[in-house]
Amino acid sequence: MAIHSINHVQLTFPAGAEGQIRNFYSDLLGLPELHYPTSKALRFAAGPQRIELVPTERGPATSTAAHLALEVNNLPELRSRLLQAELALVENRALPGYLRFYVKDPAGNQLEFLEPDTEQEYAA
Repeated sequence: MAIHSINHVQLTFPAGAEGQIRNFYSDLLGLPELHYPTSKALRFAAGPQRIELVPTERGPATSTAAHLALEVNNLPELRSRLLQAELALVENRALPGYLRFYVKDPAGNQLEFLEPDTEQEYAA
């Protein structure tokens, strides 16, 4: 037996905020929504993996460390799109070899977006 990939990650959002969640994940992030007719969860494709968001009466569990990290192509374009949507980005956490920032989705789930920094030189 060998684990070879993550199939999906599940996050929560307050019931009634479906429109905000769809706008964030589909329109702002550009993830295609996957439709399952018998489910109240919202599902989005991130490559071969899925991000599932489940409505709850309580919002997401808050933690300063818990987050979903997504590796992207063209991080500056995504950064610009999120700033135009007036979202607060956290950009003060350097990670050697990567460009990155954090943002919270409309439900308060923390997301990290990162891209390898191809211009950074490494000391041997």
